[in-house]
Amino acid sequence: MSSNPEEMSLDELREEIRTIDREIVEKIAQRTYVADTIAQVKAEQGLPTTDESQEQAVMDRAGENAERFDVDANLVKATFRLLIELNKVEQRESR
Repeated sequence: MSSNPEEMSLDELREEIRTIDREIVEKIAQRTYVADTIAQVKAEQGLPTTDESQEQAVMDRAGENAERFDVDANLVKATFRLLIELNKVEQRESR
């Protein structure tokens, strides 16, 4: 944020939220694209699409990042669990 939140108007704060929301969606799109690419590589190599140890590593990282940024770890992990599940659904539908 460029200035002190107390000095920003409600409209300015809401504009800041709109910008952040757009950036979140952009990052989800990027993540989904990379996950789809991983799924293609796995298919070409005859590897299983689900990798429990990799999913656990993602969840562990999510928890560590939540702590680093002082955000509720349960919220962050729930978000990542949802992203992982959505990627799985997409991979099943594209086969």
